[in-house]
Amino acid sequence: MDCYTANWNPLGDSAFYRKYELYSMDWDLKEELRDCLVAAAPYGGPIALLRNPWPKEKAASVRPVLEIYSASGLPLASLLWKSGPVVSLGWSAEEELLCVQEDGGVLVYGLHGDFRRHFSMGNEVLQNRVLDARIFHTEFGSGVAILTGAHRFTLSANVSDLKLRRMPEVPGLQGAPSCWTALCQDRVAHILLAVGPDLYLLDQSACSAVTPSGLAPGVSSFLQMAVSFTYRHLALFTDTGYIWMGTASLKEKLCEFNCNIRAPPKQMVWCSRPRSKERAVVVAWERRLMVVGDAPESIQFVLDEDSYLVPELDGVRIFSRSTHEFLHEVPVASEEIFKIASMAPGALLLEAQKEYEKESQKADEYLREIQELGQLTQAVQQCIEAAGHEHRPDMQKSLLRAASFGKCFLDRFPPDSFVRMCQDLRVLNAIRDYHIGIPLTYSQYKQLTIQVLLDRYSKPQDSGRRAVCGQASQPLLDSCGHCSSPVSLGSGRPELQAGVRLPSLSHLTLVPFTPSPARLVLRRLYPLAIQICEYLRLPEVQGVSRILAHWACYKVQQKDVSDEDVARAINQKLGDTPGVSYSDIAARAYGCGRTELAIKLLEYEPRSGEQVPLLLKMKRSKLALSKAIESGDTDLVFTVLLHLKNELNRGDFFMTLRNQPMALSLYRQFCKHQELETLKDLYNQDDNHQELGSFHIRASYAAEERIEGRVAALQTAADAFYKAKNEFAAKATEDQMRLLRLQRRLEDELGGRFLDLSLHDTVTTLILGGHNKRAEQLARDFRIPDKRLWWLKLTALADLEDWEELEKFSKSKKSPIGYLPFVEICMKQHNKYEAKKYASRVGPEQKVKALLLVGDVAQAADVAIEHRNEAELSLVLSHCTGATDGATADKIQRARAQAQKK
Repeated sequence: MDCYTANWNPLGDSAFYRKYELYSMDWDLKEELRDCLVAAAPYGGPIALLRNPWPKEKAASVRPVLEIYSASGLPLASLLWKSGPVVSLGWSAEEELLCVQEDGGVLVYGLHGDFRRHFSMGNEVLQNRVLDARIFHTEFGSGVAILTGAHRFTLSANVSDLKLRRMPEVPGLQGAPSCWTALCQDRVAHILLAVGPDLYLLDQSACSAVTPSGLAPGVSSFLQMAVSFTYRHLALFTDTGYIWMGTASLKEKLCEFNCNIRAPPKQMVWCSRPRSKERAVVVAWERRLMVVGDAPESIQFVLDEDSYLVPELDGVRIFSRSTHEFLHEVPVASEEIFKIASMAPGALLLEAQKEYEKESQKADEYLREIQELGQLTQAVQQCIEAAGHEHRPDMQKSLLRAASFGKCFLDRFPPDSFVRMCQDLRVLNAIRDYHIGIPLTYSQYKQLTIQVLLDRYSKPQDSGRRAVCGQASQPLLDSCGHCSSPVSLGSGRPELQAGVRLPSLSHLTLVPFTPSPARLVLRRLYPLAIQICEYLRLPEVQGVSRILAHWACYKVQQKDVSDEDVARAINQKLGDTPGVSYSDIAARAYGCGRTELAIKLLEYEPRSGEQVPLLLKMKRSKLALSKAIESGDTDLVFTVLLHLKNELNRGDFFMTLRNQPMALSLYRQFCKHQELETLKDLYNQDDNHQELGSFHIRASYAAEERIEGRVAALQTAADAFYKAKNEFAAKATEDQMRLLRLQRRLEDELGGRFLDLSLHDTVTTLILGGHNKRAEQLARDFRIPDKRLWWLKLTALADLEDWEELEKFSKSKKSPIGYLPFVEICMKQHNKYEAKKYASRVGPEQKVKALLLVGDVAQAADVAIEHRNEAELSLVLSHCTGATDGATADKIQRARAQAQKK
């Protein structure tokens, strides 16, 4: 343990910091880092170098070289810079390289040097040129802030949704500020700059002078400023050698440290982790590295080479020409276990496990000591947590063995945390391998989460040109990488081979792991990404399918392979893999100018709804119409028809419809609602008199308001029906004409509204108005059946509550509908007295039901017993209540019993 803590450095009394090597860099840099523009992405991301950025002493013909490396120094891309002078480089949250040029243009490149897009920061920036730039990150995305030659600031908070903001002018600013940075406060991006001893905060509307809380006096200039990884804290380096640390709002001071060095530092970044004991700042000069915090002493390191600092969520990455290191605060669990003379439960458990392996009785002594204190569960948890923060696999295994040893003496320790840690360490050790070069820490990995990694990086990206990947671009999934040694992934897909030496996933005796395949996909290490997803047993849609889709979208960019071969290769690999959209792959092919390949790929797309929009975009409208009709999706057919209508002239459009009967039928349906005149032309052209008659009927009500116009339109419809030899429709139309004329006469004679009522409603309205004779005459004229007329009159009189007239009506002649409807209607109107009058007149077969409606359960029971009808008896019994109808229920039961005896 003493040796293990040799690289621990205390910062005050509460925290230790350690620095360990991630990789030995082998990138063969010919220039010093100070002679290059450098940008490194967080979360173990790639490193971009722009070599020889427009050297004055060299010939103008020497072009700069943009190179992209993995964190381990392996080359990912290299290209000659053929555009204008670059002021600043930076990585976006999606690991896209942003190159800010002197003219205000920003060029965006992918991880493999493939050009993505270009945007400008505005005409003002173009005219005044760019003096300095910053790439920053907000919750909305990655932003760019520009300082122009006119000493004005322009920024965009999200380069994916470019909205330029020109910041207010700083009063009295005649030259470039001594230092400046971008801040994010209250979901808004700000600029903080230093002009002499003054600090100014720029927002969208105003420039405000601000003063750090508790700043030591005597400051005449601020030389450097740094914002924390989370944008919550700010550090200021003054010309007096003091470092002020506080909140980003400058309202709260955390601490202040005098480093006794007045020379401006080359870099200053924050070094802290979530729930950190000691917030610290790392300051770098040419050959010195200093870690300062709220402590009287600092930690100092000697830098043997020119180095570059990369702030991370939980520490700082430091790389030079030869090494790549990580500096961070020692986590609490590791400190508790490994610090000298520690008696923490985790430390005792680790010693117990080591003594157990030596077959020493001290193991029992250590274990008993932990158990007596009741801290065995805490000891296991400490060992598990500490294992996650260790970089060396041997230390991880040692701690996990100790945790596993301690678990054996616990009855109900949940295994989830142990299993999950084994999974996480398995993947972290795999992706930290030199040939992969993603040195994620445990905290960074848990912050990103596997789902975020998949969502962020497994989406195919646009590519304008072929990238240089290592030595040469290779067909993906067949061979791609940086060396020539293929490796089988054992994934059940023997054809998936990768030309890259990958770490063994079985070098740890741990359980299966939780992967980080998306970054592997971004680096085009598709086989390893697939192996990880399959080993994890991720659902295909979330894992393997996304990776295969990404591979296919890259495959279509290989223009040296024929369309037929590419389509066949993609289909052989993908097949019917769930979650893979051939239409997305076809869209990528079309975007690369390979229309025929896109059409071939669409043949494998089972969803017509995905085929048709792309075919329309490719100007293959007739093929799109055929696919839409085959799908049976009417909405899809309508979409294509409207597109064809706008694309073709009227004659060609109608000819196309003639060859597609289903499309013609659907277009007619569309015209019924949108283009009536076109529909009329279609019917006349086809001599379709039946539909033409229906058209005139609809038109008579939709367009005509005058009764004469309606009747004329209906007459035209009747003539069309006669031509179509549909006498029923013609007679019905003539009856409607007759009804309209009669309704108009009724309105003139009686007042009220009759027009546009149905025949039944007209009769009902007359009855409600007391015009019974006119209603009966109307029924005779239009031959309304007696049963229907009785129903209409019964309902109308009940609504009027004209019970006397209803009784007269019921006695006028024998009811063709019986008398049960009278009972039902009266009860519906809550008039039991009237209902009882008709209940006695109901026929025997409906007598029980009528009596039950009026609530006479006893008499209903007598009738049911008399009829000896089991169904009626059951019906009456269901209406009996225990309190009031007990005797009736008993009577029914006795009747049933007697019936069964017989």
